[in-house]
Amino acid sequence: MNWDIIQNLASQVVFVMLLFGVICYWINLYLFSFNLKTKFQLRTENLLFNLGKLCVLIGNCLLIFILFSRWIIAGYFPLSNLYESLLFLTWVLSTVYLYVESKTKSKLIGATLIPVALLINGFSNLTLTPEMQKASPLVPALQSNWLMLHVSMMLLSYGTLIMGSLLCILFLTISFYKKVDFNQIDFEKSLKSSNFLSETVDLYIQSSYFKTFFTNNTINDETSRSPFELPEFTSEEMDNEIAIIHSKYEKRSLELAELNKLTLLENLDNWSYRILGLGFPFLTIGIISGGVWANEAWGSYWSWDPKETWALITWIIFATYLHARITKGWKGRKTAILGGLGFFVIWICYLGVNFLGKGLHSYGWFS
Repeated sequence: MNWDIIQNLASQVVFVMLLFGVICYWINLYLFSFNLKTKFQLRTENLLFNLGKLCVLIGNCLLIFILFSRWIIAGYFPLSNLYESLLFLTWVLSTVYLYVESKTKSKLIGATLIPVALLINGFSNLTLTPEMQKASPLVPALQSNWLMLHVSMMLLSYGTLIMGSLLCILFLTISFYKKVDFNQIDFEKSLKSSNFLSETVDLYIQSSYFKTFFTNNTINDETSRSPFELPEFTSEEMDNEIAIIHSKYEKRSLELAELNKLTLLENLDNWSYRILGLGFPFLTIGIISGGVWANEAWGSYWSWDPKETWALITWIIFATYLHARITKGWKGRKTAILGGLGFFVIWICYLGVNFLGKGLHSYGWFS
């Protein structure tokens, strides 16, 4: 049994599953943009959403199979080269996404995050050569028990921090980079008010009914069952009444849309904070364990290697983010800018310095 062929085939299936999941999420997001939906559209939305989630779940399970099979066959934790680290990072992203989606039920997060996982998996399958995808014997410096702790913690931090940073970028995109004041609307009062939604629906019914009634100038069987009692109007009064109802309905619709937008932005802000707060300890543990491992392998805890330098920069950026949230009470645009900046710094730390081919961390990546 050729395990290399089986693992490569499984990795390609993961790519297909993620691609199909992205298509489902994007179509679902397009349907979600409609204000008024038929029952068919609602059923299609739910079907596509569940189908996309199922595809991500299948891809996640296949990634677990690939990583464990490589671990058993090679005899060491599969994080020794670029291909294995990309697979592990894809698994981390999909796992964190499945958890967050189960809590938020958001149709937007999957359409934003899964394309990134797809690009990472596509890069590992379509760009790297078959030789780079094969498991190879560990170089002496990697033959240590610190390999599992250090590299796994770093990649766990990369995955969680990338997702949190993406939510920050999504926050800035939806808010159009404008300052958002979460206190301008009492969310709790607005969401719990039973009159807010019911009055909006009533205004829509009245608007539709008045148009139907005044267009036909007669009460047919459908309009006669309306709960609204209509007095007799002159032609001018009819026009004024329709204009007033339409104005109220449009105003209430804008208020409802603004409320939904602010609620979404608040959820994105909270979840980005939680996820970045989870990834920061992983990054800290990864850096500390890497220092201890470096002292054992090279006799120095810190050598200002390019990878180490950018890891420190990444740590400082997210430490600043958390410090501003916890001690300064920053929320919204300010912290989202810090988180969005961290997204690009992470990629420089993860891949950028390795493209240079310099430093102590260049082995096992590009030859």
